[in-house]
Amino acid sequence: MSEDEKLIETSATRSAILAEDTGSVAKARFASAVEEAKGAASAAAKEAQDRAGIYRDKLASKGSELTGQAKERAASLAEDGKTRASGALSGLSKIVADNASAIDDKLGAQYGDYARSAAQSIQDAAARIDAKDLSELGDDFNSFVRKSPALAVGIAAVAGFALARLFKGSED
Repeated sequence: MSEDEKLIETSATRSAILAEDTGSVAKARFASAVEEAKGAASAAAKEAQDRAGIYRDKLASKGSELTGQAKERAASLAEDGKTRASGALSGLSKIVADNASAIDDKLGAQYGDYARSAAQSIQDAAARIDAKDLSELGDDFNSFVRKSPALAVGIAAVAGFALARLFKGSED
């Protein structure tokens, strides 16, 4: 082999070794970059989960706060409704009692006594409503519905009809 051929062969061998070293370095760098990207992605995922947890906790806290406010408002409205219902029954009782003497004159004392008895029953119902808290009234209502479901459905139907007529009349 000539000197030139040896030089070419040595040069080719060095180029092959250099290419192999360069390929190894490139593979190592690529592998390192992939591992670094995996680490960054993992860190980003953990940060996203942490932030999502913080937001979830904030929303749960806000939801609990709003639920508490809604419960307070509902209790206030229910208490106001109870007071109004009691007042309305008391007013109805007074009207019936005031008209009992006119019923005596027009229909007879027996019917006047019925009116006075009805007025007293209405006043007693108003007093019972006033005396009980909302949970007791709810328990009484549940007991009434269990004892007389047909009557409860009938009362609900009449009340619904009355409300429908009331709202229909207000639209005209």
